[in-house]
Amino acid sequence: MAAERLIWLPAVFQGFALALVGLGVWDVLFVYEENRCSMTYMFEYPEYIKIKLPYKVVNKYPSYGLYLYGEGGSAEAHNLKATGIPVLFLPGNAGSYRQVRSLGSVALRKSENIHNKFHFDFFSIDFNEELVALYGGSLEKQSKFVHTCIKVILKLYKDQKDAPCSVAIVGHSMGGIVARALFTLPNFKPALISLIITQATPHVAPVLPVDSYLIDFYTTVNNYWILKEKDLRNITILSMGGGFRDYQVRSGLTVVPSLGLYNNTLNVVTSAVPRAWLSTDHLCIVWCKELVLATVRAFFDLVDDQTNQITSDLEKRISVLHHHFVIYSEKHSEDNVESSVSFSDSSATWSVINTYNWTYNSPEFSAWEPKATYFILPLPSEGEPYSNLYCRTTNLEPSIWIYGCMKINQSVCHEGIDLTGEAELLKMYKIVNFNLDEYRSFSHFIIHISKASVNKQFSIECEFLKAESRMMTTQVTNILSFGTSSNRIVINSTGLIHKVKLQNFNQIYQAFKIHVRSKCQFTHGKMEDVYRFHVPWSHEDFVVTTSVPSSTVIFAKLHSARPENDSSVPELQLHTARSCRYEITVRTSFLEVLGQLIRFHGIHLPMYVVVNTLLAFGRQLIHLYSEGHCLDFNVALNAASKPYKVVPFVNLAVFLLRYDWFKETWSILMLPEIDIHPLNEQGIANPMISIVLFLFGTAIAYWNGIFLRVLLKQLSFLWSIFQRPHVIQKEYKKLNFRISCVMIFLLFIVWTTCGAAALILGYILYLVKVLSLQASVRTMKSILNLAPKCEIMKKGALACSAKEGDKSRTKDHASEESEQLNPDKNKLLSVSDVDDAVDTLQIHITILHLLNWILLFSAPSFIYWFKNLSYSRRLDPDPCGSVAIILVFSMGLLINSHSTSVKRSKLLKHTARLQLLLAIAAAAFGLVHLYRVPYLITVSLVLCALGCLV
Repeated sequence: MAAERLIWLPAVFQGFALALVGLGVWDVLFVYEENRCSMTYMFEYPEYIKIKLPYKVVNKYPSYGLYLYGEGGSAEAHNLKATGIPVLFLPGNAGSYRQVRSLGSVALRKSENIHNKFHFDFFSIDFNEELVALYGGSLEKQSKFVHTCIKVILKLYKDQKDAPCSVAIVGHSMGGIVARALFTLPNFKPALISLIITQATPHVAPVLPVDSYLIDFYTTVNNYWILKEKDLRNITILSMGGGFRDYQVRSGLTVVPSLGLYNNTLNVVTSAVPRAWLSTDHLCIVWCKELVLATVRAFFDLVDDQTNQITSDLEKRISVLHHHFVIYSEKHSEDNVESSVSFSDSSATWSVINTYNWTYNSPEFSAWEPKATYFILPLPSEGEPYSNLYCRTTNLEPSIWIYGCMKINQSVCHEGIDLTGEAELLKMYKIVNFNLDEYRSFSHFIIHISKASVNKQFSIECEFLKAESRMMTTQVTNILSFGTSSNRIVINSTGLIHKVKLQNFNQIYQAFKIHVRSKCQFTHGKMEDVYRFHVPWSHEDFVVTTSVPSSTVIFAKLHSARPENDSSVPELQLHTARSCRYEITVRTSFLEVLGQLIRFHGIHLPMYVVVNTLLAFGRQLIHLYSEGHCLDFNVALNAASKPYKVVPFVNLAVFLLRYDWFKETWSILMLPEIDIHPLNEQGIANPMISIVLFLFGTAIAYWNGIFLRVLLKQLSFLWSIFQRPHVIQKEYKKLNFRISCVMIFLLFIVWTTCGAAALILGYILYLVKVLSLQASVRTMKSILNLAPKCEIMKKGALACSAKEGDKSRTKDHASEESEQLNPDKNKLLSVSDVDDAVDTLQIHITILHLLNWILLFSAPSFIYWFKNLSYSRRLDPDPCGSVAIILVFSMGLLINSHSTSVKRSKLLKHTARLQLLLAIAAAAFGLVHLYRVPYLITVSLVLCALGCLV
């Protein structure tokens, strides 16, 4: 019984680990806020006018095109005469040039609203919906085509007065990295681009780094922008991440790499964008009406009144973008300068407010004569315990509503300063929070209600407060508490704003469930609270609106870790009702923690699965060498897959690389940088995370082994219908004529088309071989079971009765089957023959596991090649070409290999020991650069193939 329990124990543990992986994937793919974006609709039928390109350009880029957007009659009236401000849209991975319609349509309507004082011409590039996120070989080609298109676009304006000398670019997904890559091209003039807006663009690194050309392209672009940051300081970049709904490109990757020396880059998450405050998926970010409106408003505010082109003033560009995408103040960004105001309306009424907590609710219907009203709030003296003035308004229409009074006489202010530019829009509230020490030059604050608001229902709430009394601090719960413990805060204050600082919340794998309960003694009509989770080191806030009393759940997690030189902490800001009591509970959300692990490290799991597979393969070969028997894949995996065999060596190398002598040795050996370093720069590396991911990789490899074994058994039954099983020969020709012809054919495929296509064909042949082995082993086992019965029937043939005649027929049938399976009719199968056949099958199944991952890593380039087959028969450059050539030879040798020949190999012991070294190398160099993993697998298979020869 104890032995049986031990057999099932690994399966239970690996099943539990796989369930954790599944929960993390479920959280990433399905647990997020609902899509609250409004659809952008066209008022007229969209038209895409194709721009004629030079003949040489068309021949060089036959699958690409350039289009100008228009609608209905306006498109016909345009007649290819560009007269506006050029904006170029670059689609991303598998994106269409038609995605420009949302921006183009809204911009067209807005220009009509200003009577066409100026307008924007939205151009879009057709990249033939190329899968550039899977294959980096075409990114440079796209960049060169965009450069040509920019020059073509600007030529369309050559006869125009005040012709534009630059274009603005909007890039979605990979289109954003193509826009930045333009500056790395030779002979490209940076002055051709003034503004770049990117939507869900992975600037830091590619999402799926299975292609060396993709990695090299990113390295070139990011290094250039960092080294040339001074030269590119006049290029303004706005990068938007979609938030947690975008599981394709996490928002941490959308941050533009920079040294931060110049204020020319703004990185935001859509959940923090004013007047949007929502998360978007990867495609929705293009057409989401709330974001489209913010983008178009920013474009119009960026226009210089003198030239009717996008302003060349860098400070204004950043100010406008900050206004629309970070803090939407009541006044336009360029008007935020405090200006002096005189109050000359003699009919206005003035009221002095002598309380520190003041609320004004306008009547629903007003019968009194419309006139302006001013409320005067005296500043507390410095000795009083107040440090801030907090005011918020609801439904108050005027753009100017709060002043600082400089001269007051008889309760009437004669001169003041407009402070409306300090107000912030937060959902339904307009909010100011003044630090009184900065406004001691004023004697009073003035709240203004204009004539336009008299017959409107609105409210104003103000209070003087001490900031320290409204700031509470709590330690977040430990991640290992698994949600069993919690921290609780109770707010009994009658104030309007409170803040809760979440200490020790600074890592991406932390995630918390914050439960806010409000209980009110009495309410006047409908009241609403606004809760904002604020992250001080990045623009990734999100806002929640709820009615009171209520019970609200907020999931707090980060898109980016806190920088090393930053000591700030996230905080929960609560804009509350006066008469309510609030209870806040903070506890770890284990499901969200798993989701964060998968979101940030899920792409690393394939590497850890390969590492575990290599360890299992090494264990099989060691057992074959020492015991003469090959273990089952899952048994070998349980015995060999231990984190301490791999993870400590990688961490030790990282530690030693801090010393110069080890760095010199490392460089002499020409070893690449360990992949943990880029993750450290992003703040997402942790030794414990490596161990957890290793265990997750073990679970995936374990159940993958079970699935493949069951699948092969079922498919082998089907295969035996088409081909009769045969005895597995111990001696074979290493390279027969048929295999040689197949190898030549596959090499021809590699040379003329795509390496991945040859790998797929070779894999299919190898799979057929394994199915044949599986069917043969099953039949050999059945024959072995029948053999003893045949011997007994021979000895008792003379004493047989009529029933024994039936048994003889069974004997004849068994003998016939044995003769068909065994060329030596005088011999029956022995137990050793079957054991050798099983060992052969086990080795080939493990090789099939490794080939599965090579096939998976090569699939993206195959998909790209197949999609563009009508334009080009050959994939150039081919990321899988070298691997395919080597594997064709290796599979040609391995496909007929037998366990007996492997046992006799002089290289068996060394091949088995090297699997551990390859596993460590994969963990060290394949974590970020996934494209290196197939090369390491190839080395493993080459060693096995050589073992068949030596």
